[in-house]
Amino acid sequence: MSYKIGLDISGGDFAPGAIINGALLARSELKQDIVLIGSRLEIEEQLALNDQSADEFTIIDAPEKIEMAESPVSAVRRKKNSSIVVGINLLKSKQIDAFVSCGNTGAVVGAATLRLGLIPGVERPGIGLLLPTKTGVSLLIDVGANIDCKPMHLFQYGIMASVYYNLVLNKKNPSLGLLNIGEEASKGLGVIKDLHKLFTASPLNFIGNVEAKEIFSGKCDCIVCDGFIGNIALKVAEGSVEAMGRFLIETIKKGILGKIGLLLLLPNLKKFKRKMDYAEYGGAPLLGVDGVVIIGHGRSSALAVKNAIGVAVGELSRDLTETINRRVNEICQDSRIRQILTV
Repeated sequence: MSYKIGLDISGGDFAPGAIINGALLARSELKQDIVLIGSRLEIEEQLALNDQSADEFTIIDAPEKIEMAESPVSAVRRKKNSSIVVGINLLKSKQIDAFVSCGNTGAVVGAATLRLGLIPGVERPGIGLLLPTKTGVSLLIDVGANIDCKPMHLFQYGIMASVYYNLVLNKKNPSLGLLNIGEEASKGLGVIKDLHKLFTASPLNFIGNVEAKEIFSGKCDCIVCDGFIGNIALKVAEGSVEAMGRFLIETIKKGILGKIGLLLLLPNLKKFKRKMDYAEYGGAPLLGVDGVVIIGHGRSSALAVKNAIGVAVGELSRDLTETINRRVNEICQDSRIRQILTV
């Protein structure tokens, strides 16, 4: 099925070129109707560079751009004609089915929360990110939407992540872990201990605390943390993979035997690189807002943009919003959960 996917052309370190190239890939390979949102002049220039006629695309002129360093809240309020605000408004008015942006994360979260509103029953949105593991992928939530969370906010992240993993990744009763400094229930800050009690009392498939070293182990399908911890974990992981790759190549190239070995290892190294490359996983769904919003990496390539659009299509083809609404309200109104919250 073909959907109308709104794409922010102005967002990302390699915009607009990589974004336009990603749109062309998605149009060709995913057979989706891509609505290009940004400076019309820049869009037409990039399409011309790719020997594409602007007449074949829906272009929404949004000449203002929210820079990465800008304050998200003030930028969303001031720049009504920015690609992010215009794109979210198009989603609100149902002129597009989903919105994808590799721009200022805070601005996307703020605009989506303000304009779209939250799914009834949800208190805070969260960014869920798919990470490679030994057994497949894990969904880490939150990686940057909210840094100051109450137990109920994090509890709802767990519910939303479980629903997403079940519907979009097709796994019944996915396992859920709580990112902490140790496996014992007594470890961690007060909010984490309270959250542990909530998860234990819930019908979710909660396996207990998960340490940072286990994020990529495949120990559980979904991992919950606040946006401050999640964003640090994400950046450490990205930096570690890049550094290890450099160290490995530098070490191997020091001797003739290493260079010969590198040639033999090259096919497997390429497979490893693909598995660890964020571009393969596209973008991160903003869960909890009343609409399909996907946030791409700031350094997204054309492949990453195409795959982010694929993430949006995967979400649209499932009844995600309605199921999150139902499950959040069912579980949060459970008498055992209410009892813990009132203690």
